[in-house]
Amino acid sequence: MTNLPDEASAARVARAVLEARVAACVNRLAPCQSEYWWQGKLEQAQEWPLLIKTTQGQYPALEAVIRAEHPYDVPELIAWPLVGLPAYLGWVRAEASGAASQP
Repeated sequence: MTNLPDEASAARVARAVLEARVAACVNRLAPCQSEYWWQGKLEQAQEWPLLIKTTQGQYPALEAVIRAEHPYDVPELIAWPLVGLPAYLGWVRAEASGAASQP
């Protein structure tokens, strides 16, 4: 998961990770209000969350794409283990393989 400062950057980062084939799916969520400490000051901002589905093996490549495309100095990157039905996990592995799918 990562948060972006505006809709355009959220769309750009989502497209970049999908085109790099380091994720199977990106959910661009509705904007939310974030409150946080930054450089000693309490801040408030509207942000656009992205939920990104990938594999543990592709995580380093995904992180590299996000770091390259993200506009924040310190991008938020939160990872959880992906647990689900075997067919769904197989789809994530296939689509986040770093190579285009074969028809």
